[in-house]
Amino acid sequence: MLVTLMNLLRACWRPSSNRHARTGSDAAGRQDGLLWYKDTGQHVNGEFSMAVVQANNLLEDQCQIESGPLSFLDSGPYGTFVGVYDGHGGPETACYINDHLFQNLKRFASEQNSMSADVLKKAYEATEDGFFSVVTKQWPVKPQIAAVGSCCLVGVICGGMLYVANVGDSRVVLGRHVKATGEVLAVQLSAEHNVSIESVRKELQSMHPDDRHIVVLKHNVWRVKGLIQVCRSIGDAYLKKQEFNREPLYAKFRLREPFHKPILSSEPSICVQPLQPHDQFLIFASDGLWEHLTNQEAVDIVCSSPRNGCARKLIRAALQAAAKKREMRYSDLKKIDRGVRRHFHDDITVIVVFLDSSLVSRASTNRGPALSLRGGGASMRSNASMRSNTLTPT
Repeated sequence: MLVTLMNLLRACWRPSSNRHARTGSDAAGRQDGLLWYKDTGQHVNGEFSMAVVQANNLLEDQCQIESGPLSFLDSGPYGTFVGVYDGHGGPETACYINDHLFQNLKRFASEQNSMSADVLKKAYEATEDGFFSVVTKQWPVKPQIAAVGSCCLVGVICGGMLYVANVGDSRVVLGRHVKATGEVLAVQLSAEHNVSIESVRKELQSMHPDDRHIVVLKHNVWRVKGLIQVCRSIGDAYLKKQEFNREPLYAKFRLREPFHKPILSSEPSICVQPLQPHDQFLIFASDGLWEHLTNQEAVDIVCSSPRNGCARKLIRAALQAAAKKREMRYSDLKKIDRGVRRHFHDDITVIVVFLDSSLVSRASTNRGPALSLRGGGASMRSNASMRSNTLTPT
């Protein structure tokens, strides 16, 4: 009896960020040190596997999978929503997106009574506007919130169609079976907005022809204004509104010359395409994975692994590659604590969404199993996470 009581007290006094993930059931996922995972689950269009590993002092990656209603209407549409939000400068923007983007999408889908690229675009706009309201309110007491932002990758499966929207450098890769050869090929579906890509640099330079320093090579890394690698994001108010690029913002974020139009954009690149029977799965991941694995390597790992736990296996492969680059053992890398771990790899989020063609082909009125799951730091709400922390640019 005493042992039972002590166990109950320990459970009650655990930090809230861990209590969510360490329950006896894995309904909300499980925690293993810096790794959070949900090995398998069901969504409207098939199965999924999900995992997150932390490297930063505060987890800056956030993610979610929502399945069932995609609007507030009983008539639908119904489907699956996947979001991967890779924060930089702190977790606040990613947490805010995790709290608000899907609700904004449901609101606009309700207004149009359908899913569309326009619904996604409006949801991104509303989320950016909402976070800017937070920045405005926080500015007098916490001006550094203006230098926090997030990449934002979203996928929606609805009525046999796949909608992908992205700002930043997270990535979704499709595993497509080729009947003639039996191979499963990797097909990248998302456009990335990282100025390390020459075409992205040229696009940004064409939008700012009068600014010779719009992109700067700094320590062998291309950065927008010498500060940040991505040219599209949610947040980063200091590079979108001049009113936030001034004191008392830290000097390292302040530009010498005033700007008269936003330097960064929050407009997503959107791709819409029908899903085919030979489309087997989708890998949604933050750039922490793609830093260490190619598209095809990731697809090959999923193909050669059981569905149960394949997201965790992708993260393990990335960490093994990170350890090898530093000529160390994977087992030793796992012993390194958060914060210091960031010198070896980034926070990494992976969601693998398997596609059941018989379910995908059904109309968007197919309700399927309802699901709402957030990964990793899901219990860190946007309000609670508005704490002081040292901000550094991506």
